[in-house]
Amino acid sequence: MDPDQKTIIWDWNGTLLDDIHLSMNAINVVLKKRTLPLLNIDRYRNIFGFPIREYYQRIGFDFSKEPFDIPAQEYIQEYYTHVHECSLHEQALDTLSHFRQKGYRQFVLSAMEQSSLEMTLKQQNIFHFFEKVAGLDNHHAASKLDVGKRLLKTSHIENSNTWFIGDTTHDFEVASDMECHCILIAKGHQSEERLKSTGAPVVQDIKSLVKILCYPS
Repeated sequence: MDPDQKTIIWDWNGTLLDDIHLSMNAINVVLKKRTLPLLNIDRYRNIFGFPIREYYQRIGFDFSKEPFDIPAQEYIQEYYTHVHECSLHEQALDTLSHFRQKGYRQFVLSAMEQSSLEMTLKQQNIFHFFEKVAGLDNHHAASKLDVGKRLLKTSHIENSNTWFIGDTTHDFEVASDMECHCILIAKGHQSEERLKSTGAPVVQDIKSLVKILCYPS
């Protein structure tokens, strides 16, 4: 591999896939079953985060009454029942195409379970854009850092020429540990204010990445 070739590692949920409302609605189904307060989109984006178990605790789940796996599995079932109804963020397809034309290597690194990740990428007809897609071996959305480091090594990715594109503070943390550049998009699962607190560049939409990476001023 050319060490000077530029690379983009994409997060999936919330970054390329517009699944924010589905995620909020799915967790509200689980909350409602337990008569816990429901989330609106602003509260969701201000409270969602990793580890997922701690996010569940912040929104009211009491794991002294039931184990984390029970509401987590209910959420997963509700989410995957409707994920095919989601679409890509506006301009995502054009942006992926532009970076391919410019010769960028493109990968996906996600906290989604591997087979589900591959399924949803294929549902959106964009699987072919990526040299490799890397997810987790379970549905509990733990940190993807170890998977990311393995991706760098096995795919011979030069991290100094790599940009990690995500929509959460966790994506920034992963990019930092992988020693990659990071740009965050304020259209996903966390508020713009939270993203800016990382100090990483924050853009309003995915198409802004083309100007930043391909045509820097």
